[in-house]
Amino acid sequence: MNKTEQSGFPASGELSDDPPLRAVRVFEAIARLGSLSAAADELDISPSAVSHQLRVLETFLQQPLTHRQGRRLILSAAGREYYRSIRSAFSVLRQATGHLMEQNRSRQVTISLIPLFGMGWFIPRLPRFTNAHSSIEIHVVYANHRNYHSDASDLSIRFGSGQWTGYQAEKLIPGRMIPVASRDFLRVHGYIDTPEILAQSRLVHDEERSSWQQWFTEQNVRRFRRDGALFEDGLLTLAAVRAGLGCALMREPMIAPYLQSGELVKLFDHASDDGRDYYLCVRQGVELSEEGKALQRWLREEANRL
Repeated sequence: MNKTEQSGFPASGELSDDPPLRAVRVFEAIARLGSLSAAADELDISPSAVSHQLRVLETFLQQPLTHRQGRRLILSAAGREYYRSIRSAFSVLRQATGHLMEQNRSRQVTISLIPLFGMGWFIPRLPRFTNAHSSIEIHVVYANHRNYHSDASDLSIRFGSGQWTGYQAEKLIPGRMIPVASRDFLRVHGYIDTPEILAQSRLVHDEERSSWQQWFTEQNVRRFRRDGALFEDGLLTLAAVRAGLGCALMREPMIAPYLQSGELVKLFDHASDDGRDYYLCVRQGVELSEEGKALQRWLREEANRL
């Protein structure tokens, strides 16, 4: 009794109905290129080796896949049907292989981040990195801050307390909040020069309504307007403030371009800290590529400029 009969599995480790893959590859080349010699040239093997592999596959399938027509070798009806079935699989394999090789040649780094961080901080600075590292391609994707576990990027910028299972996190940028309004809003509603006046102004809320309560409590203001629109994330809140819907608490580094242009106005210097900051994260136990390390160093340098 041989090993296959003893174990119940083929000795090669393949399932009993798995085709001989080397022979399938040879047949695909024959069918695609139209001759044994062309297949032999592409595969860099001898024509006799091509003929042998074709016979192996035909023996396995127990039917001829080709037949002679004069000096030419053409596909049988079964061969044409088999080729139609397998060619898409080879196309997928070639595309996947080419994509992976192209990624390796392009030296790509993927970074995930929340939209406000990307729009307000990362992208305005990115030309400095690309100018210094022209051979590195940056792939920027959204980070779902409500489901960080789905993140498969090389690097991620996360917003929160800094505790994420399976990740090493280092604080990159503080997340303290300041009150801001658009210049157009102040032109219509009047300048706001005391916390008490701000408390009676129209407010908008970023993700939750408790942030304003914390800020006013720190300013010894007990009563303030609790109405106003509530937005799911900082990018939507920024759009609301720019549209003149009201005053908002925002993270100053994320809106620096708008403060510098004068479109938004910082109402007071007092910044409230809710314990959440922006963190640079990498997966534990995963070695960054040299390109990933270059982006990591650059992010730290840019954060230190603040």
